Amino acid sequence: MSAVASPVAKDRVFIAFQTNDETRTIVEAIQADNPEAIVSRYPAMVKIEVPGRLVIRRETLEELVGRAYDLRELHLNLISLSGNIEESDDEFVLHWNQN
Repeated sequence: MSAVASPVAKDRVFIAFQTNDETRTIVEAIQADNPEAIVSRYPAMVKIEVPGRLVIRRETLEELVGRAYDLRELHLNLISLSGNIEESDDEFVLHWNQN
């Protein structure tokens, strides 16, 4: 008997960060921009899974941190991610290409 991943799990993208004060705001911004996000907290890591497409918006982060935010700062606490990446000055997007 073989295990088959459910279509929902297969189409999920995720991003994982170190758990610290800086990433609390990042997670809050991701949840604000992705209401369907599933957040799993571990002692040293927080993992956010989203079906289909995950968007991190610079504007949302700037509102929450109260200063200008360069999305490249995300990489300082990044542990891992899954999906194809699209990056601009305004958005960091993870998704799976559909052929």
